[in-house]
Amino acid sequence: MPILRTVAAARGSAAPARIRLGAMSVDPAIQFPGESREYRLARNQLLEAEIELRRTIERVAAQRRALPPGGAVPDDYVFEKAAGEGGEVTFSQLFAPGRDTLVIYSFMFPRWSGDTRPGPAEGETARLPLAETPCPSCTSILDALDGAAPHLAGQLDFVVVAKSDPERIRNFARDRGWRYLRLLSSRHNNYNRDYHAEGPDGEQSPVLNVFTREGDGFRHRWATELMFAPRDEGEDPRHVDLIWPMWHVLDMTPGGRGSSPDFPAMDYR
Repeated sequence: MPILRTVAAARGSAAPARIRLGAMSVDPAIQFPGESREYRLARNQLLEAEIELRRTIERVAAQRRALPPGGAVPDDYVFEKAAGEGGEVTFSQLFAPGRDTLVIYSFMFPRWSGDTRPGPAEGETARLPLAETPCPSCTSILDALDGAAPHLAGQLDFVVVAKSDPERIRNFARDRGWRYLRLLSSRHNNYNRDYHAEGPDGEQSPVLNVFTREGDGFRHRWATELMFAPRDEGEDPRHVDLIWPMWHVLDMTPGGRGSSPDFPAMDYR
């Protein structure tokens, strides 16, 4: 039975009624200035759907956490550092002492070959052929994750991997103003291919993978496999939307996400 009604619709009265959701007491007849009865009825119906969506999100997250360990990581991949003085770091060294969770985002640098959105407008990366420049969508994700990285650092290890020259990655990060992302190059190992961030044709894919330390070994735990799942005609995969706040803001607006093929862009000037 629906738990939210407008008071006017459900009781024919302006008297407020309160309900309990979990440990919280809420007023189902909350109103904002100037709103109509029709708006409040529609808004409360939507709120029922939002409550159910919240339950679904929590249920799916719990199911994700309850997954058994996946396959053992087959190689102690050697990555090149794209920041500081450079050098190399192995997969096992990406786990800091005392932490057992590693999240790796695969950054499409170079971009998908069919992506014709403009590249960077300035900086070293702007001098590259378009096909060798980074993906604008990945860039918008990493713009946000650069700010989130210090918050994540206390609970897990988070790194960004691209199959590109470390100097190119470093130059682009500097031009974007990224300060906190741990950026690595996978150009000389098979990580991208093994964990589905690279197809047989060499095309890169924006995939996020989660790994855990299990005793002396390492196991795969989860990946954004919606990238590869069936979807309805015209539907985007939305596999990395959980880490892409821009879309969540747009979803709250009447205009939604829009339909521009050039959004998000590398530059808006």
